[in-house]
Amino acid sequence: MRELNIGALPICGEDDRLQGIITDRDIVVECVATGGDPANVTAGELAQGQPYTVDANADVDEVLQTMEEHRIHRLPVLDRQRVAGMISEADLARHVSGRRLGQFVEVVSAELTGPPAA
Repeated sequence: MRELNIGALPICGEDDRLQGIITDRDIVVECVATGGDPANVTAGELAQGQPYTVDANADVDEVLQTMEEHRIHRLPVLDRQRVAGMISEADLARHVSGRRLGQFVEVVSAELTGPPAA
């Protein structure tokens, strides 16, 4: 992740299908902050549940809606159930207008203490 300057990686099974996602936050919060050694913990141990995804043919509105609904900062893109890529907030910042982008960032960055803002 450091070499590629990215904050998340997909975890795929032997069949190349998505099994989970590991993020830099997972490593810090679930491993380092609890006194664990990242060299002795597997990605699968840190990954949290089944990830939300979007189809490769989805439009930007669908991507925004999915990320807002689940308050996530990265979204795997699947093509025929295989990982084709990952969309991040930074990717969206290059393709979404200012007002809509501001709304998106506000929603996905809100604390998870209640339902997402409408």
